[in-house]
Amino acid sequence: MTQGFRRLVLISALLAALVVTLGAYTRLSNAGLGCPDWPGCYGFLTVPNESHELMSAQQKFPGSEVHQKKAWIEMIHRYFAGSLGLIVAAIFFIALRHPNYSKHIKGLSTLLVILIVFQAMLGMWTVTMNLQPLVVMGHLLGGFTILSLLTLLWLKARQPAAVLIPNVTGLRIMALVALTILILQIALGGWLAANYAAPHCRGLPLCENGQLFSLTSLFQLPHSSASYEFGVLPFETRLSIHLVHRIWAMVTLVAILLLCWRLYGQIADSHIRPVIVLPAMLVLCQVLLGGAIVHWQFPLSLTLFHNVMAALLLLSMVRVCYLLFYQSKE
Repeated sequence: MTQGFRRLVLISALLAALVVTLGAYTRLSNAGLGCPDWPGCYGFLTVPNESHELMSAQQKFPGSEVHQKKAWIEMIHRYFAGSLGLIVAAIFFIALRHPNYSKHIKGLSTLLVILIVFQAMLGMWTVTMNLQPLVVMGHLLGGFTILSLLTLLWLKARQPAAVLIPNVTGLRIMALVALTILILQIALGGWLAANYAAPHCRGLPLCENGQLFSLTSLFQLPHSSASYEFGVLPFETRLSIHLVHRIWAMVTLVAILLLCWRLYGQIADSHIRPVIVLPAMLVLCQVLLGGAIVHWQFPLSLTLFHNVMAALLLLSMVRVCYLLFYQSKE
């Protein structure tokens, strides 16, 4: 594995983390429809600013008003996402043409290219379908998936030394269960954000209007609407979505802490133990951060940090699973 290839993968992973953060900021600042078309903005490659550009935008999209700040937030996100797509394509072609790269490296590179294309389509549908919640949630999960796979590709490209781990089969099962629980929690968070359900559950640890919780309403999908911005689901449905997200957060907390406790007890390597402790620290901070967000009435900065922490927690769990499934075999 060449040093240049490893650096390119690392750059792509860091860029993917930035793209995920920018996507969260775009969603949280209500800038998802800052540009009503795709991939440009009102028919331009940049946000229209000159008088003739604004006149052209008005003619192409009558009834739409150009919000410079929101449009720039959306376009900056697209620029970085497009750059990430080009780098992933370069990784794919390099891996495919190099005869000494393993089938796992080539397989991951191929999968990443496919996901990037699908993610671009989800980005287009997010705009053309006016923030349809299922599409928005899919776009969020797609970003997290690409980030995770790029991190996994970087871990495999580093070729670390083998680690002796006893009872690895049982630990692998625990790790997969904990990772699945975490992914479901992230999906719940995406569904919550896509339906603008955060402010509908105030109070700690449960909602102030908890009596409105309805299990059946959780399966209610948004009805057809011209625009889904700011949400269309009833109050009790959004409250129920938020409350389930909080409850599942406790399940996630217990699952990850149990896994880390088991791993810490069975692995004595001082170089590996920080990798084990990190998910436990992150999940504790994430739960405390969620409580702080509710207490301070959902400030943008804390909510954005909550999204970033979710990505970091997922990557730390990917690292643990890599330790158990791949590094212990090499």
